Amino acid sequence: MALIPSALSPVSNTIDGIFPDRWMVRLQETLIRSGMYVKASDLLTLIIGSGLILGIILLIPFLVLGMNPLIGFILGLIAPTIIMLVWIFFMMERRIDAIEQGTPDFLRQISSLLRSGVGVETAMEDISKHGEGPLTDELKRAVIEIKIGSTFEDALLGMGERLKSKTLDRTFRMIIEGRKVGGSLADVIETVAEDLRAVLALQRERRANVMMSVMFLLISAVIAAPFALGMIMTYSSFIASAGKVNPLAGAAQTSAAGYIIIHSVIAGLLMGIVMYGSPRKGVKYALLLVPAAYAIFYVMGIVAPMILGI
Repeated sequence: MALIPSALSPVSNTIDGIFPDRWMVRLQETLIRSGMYVKASDLLTLIIGSGLILGIILLIPFLVLGMNPLIGFILGLIAPTIIMLVWIFFMMERRIDAIEQGTPDFLRQISSLLRSGVGVETAMEDISKHGEGPLTDELKRAVIEIKIGSTFEDALLGMGERLKSKTLDRTFRMIIEGRKVGGSLADVIETVAEDLRAVLALQRERRANVMMSVMFLLISAVIAAPFALGMIMTYSSFIASAGKVNPLAGAAQTSAAGYIIIHSVIAGLLMGIVMYGSPRKGVKYALLLVPAAYAIFYVMGIVAPMILGI
C-alpha cells in the first residue's frame, strides 16, 4: 500500500539507508502487528515531513504570543510521532483482541476439517482462503511460512510471538504439546477451543464484575482530582488578587499539573490490572485519561475565576 507520493520516494529510500536494518525490520513487524500494511520507511517519511510542516506552522503563534518560537517548532516536530505511536498502540491492542475473540471459532473449524480427513496444513489454508479480518491475515502468513519450509509448530509459535498475547501463546502451545503426545489432534484442538472460549468468557465476566471499581478510578482521575486542584489554584489566585502574593504560586501550578498527569497514568494502569490482570492493557486507558484530566484542570483554571469574579 503506497503511503507517500512517488516524488518523496528518494527520501524514503534515504531513510532505508540511514537507519539500521534491524530497526526497520522491528518497526515493520510492529506495523504488521497493528494491521498497518505500509512500508516502514514511507511511514517515517510521512512523520518527519508532517513534523517539519507542523513545527513551521506553530512558529507563527508562538512569535505572536511572545513565546520562544523554538519551543513551538519542537512541539510541532514531535507531535506527529507521539500521535502515530498512540495510534499504533491502540490499533495493535484492538487487533489482538479481535484475534483472541475469533480464535475459538477458528480452532473448531480446524477440528471439523481434521475429522473429515483433511491435513492440518491444508485445513489452515482452506480457512485462510474463505475468511476475512486480522485472524485471517495471520493465518495466511502462517500458511506461507509452512509452504516455504517452516513446520506447523513453528508457524503457530511464530503467530503467538508476533501478537505478544499470552492467551494465544498458551493456546498454541497446548495444541503443539497435544500433537506431540499423540492421539486425535482434532479432539485436542476442540478441547483447547472450549478451554479458550471459557477463558475469554471468564475475562468478560471479570470485567463486568469490576465495573464499579473502574468507574471509581475513572471519576477520581478525570473529574475529582482535576476539579479539586483547579479550585485550589483558583483560591490561590483569589488570595493573590487580595494583595497576598504567594511566591510558590508558579511552582504550585506546575506541581498540580504534574500530579494530575501522574495520577491519571497510575489510574489507567490500575484499570488495566483490575479489568485484564495486566498493567500493559491499562496503557491505552492512561493515554486517554491524561489529556482528558489535564483539559478539565486547564478549563477549571479559566472558568472558575470568571464565575467567582476574580
